[in-house]
Amino acid sequence: MSAGVTSARLGRRTLVLTGDVLGGQLVSIEKIEGFPGYPEGVAGYDLCPMMQEQAAASGAEVMMNSLECIHSQGAEWCVTTDAGDILARSIILASGSRLKKLNIPGEERLTGRGVSHCASCDAPLLRDRIVAVVGGGDSAMQEALTLAGFASKVIIIHRGDALAGQTSYRDRVTAHPRIDVRFGTAVSEILGESAVTGLRTHTSSDGVASNLEVAAVFAYVGLQPNTGFLKDWINLDSAGRIPTDGWMRTGLLGVCAAGNVRSQSPFRAVSAAGDGASAAVAVDRYLADGAWPNGS
Repeated sequence: MSAGVTSARLGRRTLVLTGDVLGGQLVSIEKIEGFPGYPEGVAGYDLCPMMQEQAAASGAEVMMNSLECIHSQGAEWCVTTDAGDILARSIILASGSRLKKLNIPGEERLTGRGVSHCASCDAPLLRDRIVAVVGGGDSAMQEALTLAGFASKVIIIHRGDALAGQTSYRDRVTAHPRIDVRFGTAVSEILGESAVTGLRTHTSSDGVASNLEVAAVFAYVGLQPNTGFLKDWINLDSAGRIPTDGWMRTGLLGVCAAGNVRSQSPFRAVSAAGDGASAAVAVDRYLADGAWPNGS
């Protein structure tokens, strides 16, 4: 959306394909912190629609359709969507990432029945229950803090020996009376028939197994870039992300990448917004004079 706002304000005819979920990972976050202009934080489900309104007001067209593939067609790029083909002189890839799965027994079967990735959605349904959060980074700590406003107890399960991420989150998690952090522990199975009833865990040091009774589990163990549809079209790094230069330009003429889909992204909402603006400026200059140094 940041790319769309900037591109439209530069006078370029701009189309934003959002897919079926506007806002990606941010839309489910109850409080995005550190975003300029919001000293108290802002909910993702508020920020994302506001950005869409700003893009539309700037002149961008927004379509809730999904991208299927891209190929060259003469001097233009043909973007195939579920609504048909679109020709574009330039493209900004900002397809984001999705949460990695634990890939353990019970996860798929109990998704939507206690296995969740949206604390702001499900926390009110878990009032006075015990819940688990798997992971030790910013997302895990953010969601644990959201859940702690409703659950009787939140157990963070982390295979490492220390929480990672921002000090602000670590301090709040450590001080919260309803959050218990268990280090050196991994989850091997999610238990329950029609709903989550517990977890089977084991210690990282000696593999000792035990069962833990919980009503829900929220997994935040990293991000997987949404680049599967690009692998035969553009070079990806070993993590499946798109290499760019400092102007977000890729090695393909007229194609930029922005946000956490690109290599070396810091995975912050504010940096993603900056990436989008930089990419739109790079595209505008390319369309004006045709200059496009090779991306890294």
